[in-house]
Amino acid sequence: MTVSSALDSAGFDRQRLLGIAAAIGAISAVGTSLSLGLPLLALVMEQRGLSGSAIGLNSAMAGIASLVTTPFVPTIAARVGAARMLAASVILATAVFPLFYVFESYAAWMLLRLVFHGAINAAFVLSEFWINALAPSTRRGLVLGVYATVLSLGFAVGPVILAAVGSEGSLPFVIGTAVMATSVLPVLGALGSNPSMEGGGGRPFWRFFTLVPIATFAALAMGATESGMMSFIAIYGLRLGFEEGMAAMMVTAVALGNVVSQIPLGVLSDRVDRRKLLLVIAALGVVFTAAIPFVAHWTPALLILVAAFGSVTAGLYTVGLAHLGARLSGADLAAANAAFIFLYAVGMLIGPASMGWGLDAWNPHGFIVVAACYLGGYTLLTALRIRYRPKSG
Repeated sequence: MTVSSALDSAGFDRQRLLGIAAAIGAISAVGTSLSLGLPLLALVMEQRGLSGSAIGLNSAMAGIASLVTTPFVPTIAARVGAARMLAASVILATAVFPLFYVFESYAAWMLLRLVFHGAINAAFVLSEFWINALAPSTRRGLVLGVYATVLSLGFAVGPVILAAVGSEGSLPFVIGTAVMATSVLPVLGALGSNPSMEGGGGRPFWRFFTLVPIATFAALAMGATESGMMSFIAIYGLRLGFEEGMAAMMVTAVALGNVVSQIPLGVLSDRVDRRKLLLVIAALGVVFTAAIPFVAHWTPALLILVAAFGSVTAGLYTVGLAHLGARLSGADLAAANAAFIFLYAVGMLIGPASMGWGLDAWNPHGFIVVAACYLGGYTLLTALRIRYRPKSG
């Protein structure tokens, strides 16, 4: 059997494969810049003497931007096409990112966060809908696992760049802008592979909060813990007494943990009950997160636990998306994906802010406790949903 016929038998025709590859390539380049930018901005604010709460509040503007923009993304995309809107979103984010270096005032950074993360949010909504809609039903978990792996590799590269060039001067901002600019190229090459947005009941996106809560609230738990970890894990390393390079590598450990687990989790989700898999993932996340303070001064164990945290919690996003795509299609899938990203944005809003307060309340371990609480809450919700609604999402 040829490679082409093998792909066709698995449901991957050329146009479908091109669209999936374009969306994955674009959002992965965005992820590289984002993973460089999040700790970079936090470190710059730390160097300026801002408190953990102030850093967390600025980081939380990403969540506010997502809350504002998400409800409009499916409607606009239906009119102009997902690919065109994705390209426009990436171009806007690319134009805004270097302005963080140009402007130094805290108020300006609050506004820039709104615009930058609004564009980034639209890019994620569109690319994930694109991937989920084009993925063959029997390979959805695998496709989303590949997407999450490539994205995680992008997230792992960003902190490595930061560790190499440092947070001083314009160079990290120039590199981040250049990488993000490349993300529009694969989208422009696949403008004809837009997924259909026809079909479905035309329900508003907020209805999917309760129709598929195990899937959508997985995004909330992931958004809170991931954005908080990405914003504070480098600062955590500094406050433990590590050098800046080592602190940045802790961010890399989280991202590398994501890399090794996503394809296995995706493949597994094609074969088992995704709800129960999400329950196991969340429970392991609680265990790994809660154990971090106990090994904080034992570097090998600390890096292993941080990577283990990354390896399981990122599965909430991948398996949650697969669960969503398996139950819905067309306009309903676009709306549900918007609900998924909306709750992820809520997590991004409350996660960094509450973890910043936790960091101030118990320096430096408080934000770890807050992260464990978010994962514990989702574990309880999933267990109750499976117990009392065994056939529902």
